[in-house]
Amino acid sequence: MQIEVDYTLFRAQLQLKKEQGKTLIFDPIRKKHLILLPEELVRQLVLQYLISDRKFNKNLIRTEQGLKVNELNKRCDILIYNEDFSPFLLVECKSSKIKITQKTFEQIASYNLPLRVKYLLVTNGIQSFCCEMDYKNNSYQFLAEIPMGNIATK
Repeated sequence: MQIEVDYTLFRAQLQLKKEQGKTLIFDPIRKKHLILLPEELVRQLVLQYLISDRKFNKNLIRTEQGLKVNELNKRCDILIYNEDFSPFLLVECKSSKIKITQKTFEQIASYNLPLRVKYLLVTNGIQSFCCEMDYKNNSYQFLAEIPMGNIATK
C-alpha cells in the first residue's frame, strides 16, 4: 500500500547555500552542510516531514548511521530511536529517479536484521511505503500512513 506524502511542502524548511560552485544542503541532524545530491534532497525532505509533521524528536534521529550486516559495514539513511534508545523506525531513501522495487525492500530488510525496528519506510520522495513489523509471527503489514513520533515515546 503506497502512502501519499507531498514532501515538497517541506522545501521551504531546507537550508541551501552555494559554495565553490556547488549547492550545499544543511543536515540538521549531523549539523553540517552536504553536497546536494538527488538522494540527499529526498533524505532532507523526509527528515523535515518526520520532524515537522510526524513530530519525531530530532534528538532521537540519526542520519547515515553505521551498522554491521553479515560482517559488512553499512549505513542506513535515517534511523529513529524511541525514548529508551531502542531502534524504532528505519528509513531508506532513494533518488526520485530510482524506482522503488523489491530490491529496495530487500536492502532495508537486510539493514533491519541487527536492528529489529518496529517500522520500516522506503521512499524516493514520490513513492513511499511503510510497514509495521511483527517479529512474533514473522510477518509485516503495510500501513496507510507513517506513524506519529509520539508513539515512539510509549
